Amino acid sequence: MRMATWNVNSVKQRVPRLLPWLDQRRPDVVCLQETKLADDAFTELLGGELARRGYEAALHGEPRWNGVAILSRVGLEDVETGLAGAPGFPLPEARAVAATCGGVRVHSVYVPNGRVPGSEHYHYKLAWLAALRDVVAAGPPDVVVCGDMNIAPSDADVFDPAAYAGQTHVTPPERAALAELQALGLRDVVRDRWPDARVFTYWDYRAGMFHRDLGMRIDLVLAAAPVAGRVRAAWVDRHARKGTGPSDHAPVIVDLDEAPDGDIGPVVPPPSAPVTRPGAARLPQSPP
Repeated sequence: MRMATWNVNSVKQRVPRLLPWLDQRRPDVVCLQETKLADDAFTELLGGELARRGYEAALHGEPRWNGVAILSRVGLEDVETGLAGAPGFPLPEARAVAATCGGVRVHSVYVPNGRVPGSEHYHYKLAWLAALRDVVAAGPPDVVVCGDMNIAPSDADVFDPAAYAGQTHVTPPERAALAELQALGLRDVVRDRWPDARVFTYWDYRAGMFHRDLGMRIDLVLAAAPVAGRVRAAWVDRHARKGTGPSDHAPVIVDLDEAPDGDIGPVVPPPSAPVTRPGAARLPQSPP
């Protein structure tokens, strides 16, 4: 079974890339984030195309912002939208959907950004992550949490830790909240498979960050032991971030039981001219 997670940053904008990608990579289960469409609009836009490809869809969307989905062609059972016990900001947001696909409980999540450390949105993020942990803890043992976690698990998951000083995504409370989720027995399957590799999943659109490989790894596949033990390949599909009209995120692909493309590496294709010297680049939003 091939699983993938992808923050598409507007499924409407990404249709010309999403459908060919489905045909090329042929994932069995796809978790999408930032769909930015209400459920009826999503179905009107993509329902027929997905059905022709054998996919059922579990949707939890809203117009303009947020939105998550699970596409599956190996079954879609016990669908749950939203996250029990999670706070809103101020109202509940479309950030989580779960379903059982091929015997695995799959959660597609779009964790709040946090905006500024110490802000109301930052505390909302931490509370939301605590609710996610409680929901996963109460669920079945064969579970995978896929999505845009908006947290880089360690300094190895950003191009230069000094560039992120004072920013969200790297603060100790955020990383502690992610660690508490993983303490349920969830393995970060990409990092487990490639412990020393430079692997990113997100690159800012500005300042040529993608071309210089100045990114961060915030899109994760966290799998419980029964699922993690089935992993045969885990990689980031950089092809989907190249070219015209991409999302600012690349898909993460995980193959269970067998790997159709082989164990091909952590990032496909590898970046051609990465900037690796500390201090050589700053975030685009950094003050001069």
